[in-house]
Amino acid sequence: MDFKKTDAPLETITYDRNAIDAKTDNIYEAISIISKRTIQINESIKKELLDKLEEFASPTESLDEIFENKEQIEVSKFYEKLPKAHAMAVENWLKEKIYYRNTEIKE
Repeated sequence: MDFKKTDAPLETITYDRNAIDAKTDNIYEAISIISKRTIQINESIKKELLDKLEEFASPTESLDEIFENKEQIEVSKFYEKLPKAHAMAVENWLKEKIYYRNTEIKE
């Protein structure tokens, strides 16, 4: 997922409850689906961040090198400025980018 191209808000906003549960007719089911997507997004962001920060790691770092690594600081600042994972998940849900199915319903 490209986190740079997301339209998710950076601040907390109020969503229309009817828009959230329109696809499932059950707010709890919709929130459950969104929360599972939030976990997926959060794990993806964490893995990507750790992979990028691992590039800067060296086994013989002194304390001065840790504080002066500007590239590492820029990478960290980029990820701090991203919208929260739950905001991205709600945006995905409202734009119908999340595939889900109810396993209890026989087709």
